[in-house]
Amino acid sequence: MAVYTDIPDEELRAFVAEYGIGEVTSYMGIAEGVENSNFLIYTTEGRYILTLYEKRVNPDDLPFFIGLMDHLAAQGLSCPIPLTTQDGQRLRTLRDRPAAMVSFLPGVWPRRIAPVHTAELGEALAKLHLAGADFPMQRVNALSVDGWEKLVAATAARADSVRPGLSAALAEEFAFLKAHWPQDLPRGVIHADLFPDNVFFIGDKVSGLIDFYFACTDALVYDVSICLNAWCFEADGSFNMTKAMGFLRRYQAVRPLSAAEIAALPIFCRGSALRFLLTRLYDWLNVPPGALVKPKDPMEYWTKLRFHRLVTDAAAYGLEGAV
Repeated sequence: MAVYTDIPDEELRAFVAEYGIGEVTSYMGIAEGVENSNFLIYTTEGRYILTLYEKRVNPDDLPFFIGLMDHLAAQGLSCPIPLTTQDGQRLRTLRDRPAAMVSFLPGVWPRRIAPVHTAELGEALAKLHLAGADFPMQRVNALSVDGWEKLVAATAARADSVRPGLSAALAEEFAFLKAHWPQDLPRGVIHADLFPDNVFFIGDKVSGLIDFYFACTDALVYDVSICLNAWCFEADGSFNMTKAMGFLRRYQAVRPLSAAEIAALPIFCRGSALRFLLTRLYDWLNVPPGALVKPKDPMEYWTKLRFHRLVTDAAAYGLEGAV
């Protein structure tokens, strides 16, 4: 989440009034994240989230995102539920951008990740994968291998200003992954961005998952690798085996990984590290003027990528039974 677009008070109040959820009493921008403009809306009837979809989001993908949240909620997964206006609309326009309102989920995301959090995450991710198994819509992952090639090209000229030699290193890593990317693995709906700030907890229990605007159809183990990268490294760049083992054990208790998925996990961890390195690098080099957003350090994922490049099998992630 982030704020790129300001909304005049009178426009926001008129927009919210169409939902029949009471009068706006206050609102604030949410500065966390990097993709869309998000606002916490307080009305006389409750709390809600307003999202304005910025340029990186393809408007043609929005029915997928909205439909997916509806489907997952109907399957019992705790996630935001899209609101409908009094005349039956769920996607509208505000400040010349597509916009939607969703329900507010209680809870907070963990600032200090502990093994109890990663274990809960493993179960929640597996339940998400099962809940999405019969979702009828599909969406290509625009930030898989084909999308990385464009980002490598878009950042090549200035990557070395962030780290000397980075441009060539990214091109080399991309070429390797493109040649070795696994195929024919179990596929379905993946969240594709399940970072700590997208998982809410009440106490030590997951209370809900948010921000489905990267969700797509892809290899399920790709989601597993994204979470290993996002949750199981320490601030100094070291890999926390205890956190990883808890995450993988609880995931597999709900949805066991196949032998092929286990064998492919190291490559997927490299790939997801490269994916977030590239998008963070692009954002680092292209922050819109005046945006209420702090770009995330891309070099965090350079450190993670270097770790994965030394991994030879999934046992390095604490996956029991891997060889």
